[in-house]
Amino acid sequence: MTLIAHRSATIVAMLMVLTLGLSSCGNTIRGIGNDLGNAVDATRDAGRSVANSVR
Repeated sequence: MTLIAHRSATIVAMLMVLTLGLSSCGNTIRGIGNDLGNAVDATRDAGRSVANSVR
């Protein structure tokens, strides 16, 4: 394998790893956002239940 081919293969491999890593981070951030949104909705619903039970 020539030096240029070796370097090219290394660069391609690094780009693939970087792309996979960044896409994983994006999925995690979206997942956390969904979880926080669900927690807010659940808290709001619990507050309404308490308010309705007091009446």
